Amino acid sequence: MFDISFTELLVIGVIALVVIGPERLPKVARTIGHLVGRAQRYVNDVKSDINREVELDELRKLKEQMQDAAQSVQSGLQNTESALRQPLDAFEQSTMSTLNELKTPLGTPDAGTTPLANPDASVTTVASTPSVSAPQQQPAQLEIDAVRTTVVAPTIPTTSAATPETSPGSKT
Repeated sequence: MFDISFTELLVIGVIALVVIGPERLPKVARTIGHLVGRAQRYVNDVKSDINREVELDELRKLKEQMQDAAQSVQSGLQNTESALRQPLDAFEQSTMSTLNELKTPLGTPDAGTTPLANPDASVTTVASTPSVSAPQQQPAQLEIDAVRTTVVAPTIPTTSAATPETSPGSKT
């Protein structure tokens, strides 16, 4: 704390012995020792408080830096997620719309198309000529033709042509 050498302490002690006297010197020395101890503790407390405040300030700055870094990482992840999600959503929508277009003529009628009456019957749909019959086809081929007609020309009404030999009520 103070730069006091041994000889300086000895001079101070001799002066105190002469001024105070030999009877009161031990009591005064004890009191001065307690006061010096309190002063040292007070100085040490002040130093430790200042060090704590400096460390807290550094921790606050570090916390702010970490929060900024965490926010930048989070925003980067959100941007990456949205960048990856947009093509996936577009792909899902196009796939679902294509699937719905394929499903609609096969089983569930839509407002612009007519359902297939009997998929086992010989029915052919033609986009260019409305009532043309074709030779006997398999049911899977009929479904593919119906899908092609709906996708290529959805506004043209589909027609079914049944020959008397294949109609449900005829007996030949």
